[in-house]
Amino acid sequence: MTATETADLLRRIQRLEAIHEIEQLKYRYWRACDRKDPDAFRECFVREGADIDYGVIGKFSDREPLVQVFAQIATARTAQGTWLVHDIHHGKHPTVELIDERSATGEWTLWFMQVNNQDKTVTQLSMEYRDTYVIEDGRWKIAKSHVTPMSTLSFPLPEGAFVASIPVR
Repeated sequence: MTATETADLLRRIQRLEAIHEIEQLKYRYWRACDRKDPDAFRECFVREGADIDYGVIGKFSDREPLVQVFAQIATARTAQGTWLVHDIHHGKHPTVELIDERSATGEWTLWFMQVNNQDKTVTQLSMEYRDTYVIEDGRWKIAKSHVTPMSTLSFPLPEGAFVASIPVR
């Protein structure tokens, strides 16, 4: 193998590793959502200056206000002490493009389901994420995340349905 071929192979491996790390970041983000873990959620975003537009949830220019909203929604409990909502985030169809060694963009399709124990409803929705990622302290972080809703379906929770009361950790 020539020096040029070796350099090309190294570049390709580094590109694949970066894409894999970004995909793992997005999966950690959704896992933090489902596990109701504000600290893990926070660590997915850059420390300052994040550009976040989550539609009806809000627009944010920093991670901390978003983390506060997330914690209020995710960790809310019913009068009986059970979780108010149970969420399932499934990210699909990632397209990650490296801009350079320290920045990238990505698009994802989200399939989401929420069981609301107070309203006794189930909501399913899909949306598209458009993200920008940067390296901060040696790790990929979300610097920008905008969503576009695609579909929403809400229906009553069936009578007698069993809903777990704690997230899996």
